[in-house]
Amino acid sequence: MKSKRSTPRERLGADDATKTPSRSRGAGAAKAHGRATPAQKDRRPSGRYTPPIPKSVKRSPRWYPWVLLSLLLIGVLCIILDYIQVLPASPTNWYVVAGLVAILLAALMATSYR
Repeated sequence: MKSKRSTPRERLGADDATKTPSRSRGAGAAKAHGRATPAQKDRRPSGRYTPPIPKSVKRSPRWYPWVLLSLLLIGVLCIILDYIQVLPASPTNWYVVAGLVAILLAALMATSYR
């Protein structure tokens, strides 16, 4: 008794059994093993020139890391001191909010530090 299942090659037929299926997605598609971008010799120069950034612009001021670290420490201390109820009118959410804002500002400053 013959099984009703068939493999992809059996479904193709005799002529198409030797052909492998194409991986291209249309007539203008790139080769499956080719480069996605053109080679360097095939690229045209853009015509635009971007001058390098001067070294004086790339550096942060000397006070920048000290402010960053101060904000970070103030934020952490604000949250810890509120938790152990050392601050006046403690515990309140405003000390926690102030601490989180200081930590957030320090994190934002750290992303632009050079």
